[in-house]
Amino acid sequence: MKWTTIRIALACAGFAAMMSPARLVSADDKRVETTTTTTTTQQGTVSQIGPDTIAIQTPGSQKAMIYQTKTTTYVDENGDPIAVETVKSGAPVVVYYDKSDAGKMTATRVVVKKTVKHED
Repeated sequence: MKWTTIRIALACAGFAAMMSPARLVSADDKRVETTTTTTTTQQGTVSQIGPDTIAIQTPGSQKAMIYQTKTTTYVDENGDPIAVETVKSGAPVVVYYDKSDAGKMTATRVVVKKTVKHED
């Protein structure tokens, strides 16, 4: 075979692959929607905690922020995991969370700070 024949055959094969029915897009194709998340931190104190949510009261705010917690990791200040059952109302925390385009906030990590007791 001559090189010209080989080049023509390869060009035809490439064109045929690009025009195959699997590559054509029609108006009936479903659209894929993506959700953008932004990781942010928030400091405050725990005002309520439940099996799937945690409410954090921030300084200067009248309303507590509520975060979803189904996949949240709870750690102490050293980064060591702690049981969620040990987190109590009034505990100072730092919440790392993702906020979706729809405004849903999901806590990814909650760092529970030590409380300092003052003696009178």
